[in-house]
Amino acid sequence: MSVIEIIRERGVLKVGTTLDYKPMSFVDPETGRYVGYDVELVKDLAAALDVDIEFVRTSWPTLIEDTLSCKFDLAICGITITDERKKQALMSDPYLENGKTILCRAEDVGKYLNVSSINRPGVRVMVNPGGLNEEFARQNLPDATLLIHDVNQDIPGMIALGTADVMITEVVEANYYAGLDERLAAPLIHEPFTDGKFGILMPKGYDDLLKYVNEFLAVYKNSSAK
Repeated sequence: MSVIEIIRERGVLKVGTTLDYKPMSFVDPETGRYVGYDVELVKDLAAALDVDIEFVRTSWPTLIEDTLSCKFDLAICGITITDERKKQALMSDPYLENGKTILCRAEDVGKYLNVSSINRPGVRVMVNPGGLNEEFARQNLPDATLLIHDVNQDIPGMIALGTADVMITEVVEANYYAGLDERLAAPLIHEPFTDGKFGILMPKGYDDLLKYVNEFLAVYKNSSAK
């Protein structure tokens, strides 16, 4: 029996998500509902498969492990496509352009113009653990002070309050928080440090699901562009 046949017989698509990445997937504090771009996308995918959806909480440090142990059928939460992830698991075609950038206080926009201006003693850089944000910071900002905070969605508020100076994040997240809080700015969103693309993660062996997801994304992107 194929993976898609198993999902349809079960009647449920199991979706892994961190629920800590605005505006991609997060919990609405007022309603407790799961919301975001990725949440809506995967709901449409489940509807196309004619099944219900069950969200399974994962984390950035355990994302690959949870995927490979088949805790869910696929994962979607602003996951950047990388060669390393493609070696370990399956990744769909890209569905959204992205890239590494920074979030800082609005008053500091003139201070942080490139990597070298951030990579200095005394600059406090905050990231969430276990993902590409931490990897980027460790590789490119060895002279800055690196602060690891477990709850990703807390970090923008901590930047605004001065607990840290710079958050390493992606264009979509930086743009979201800068628009939400006038104390924050994302001065480099049009010149990201990396060329990133989001994809959907699946266990090895789920090739029929990968094919279906890629066909779905091709239609989804075309309809979204209209």
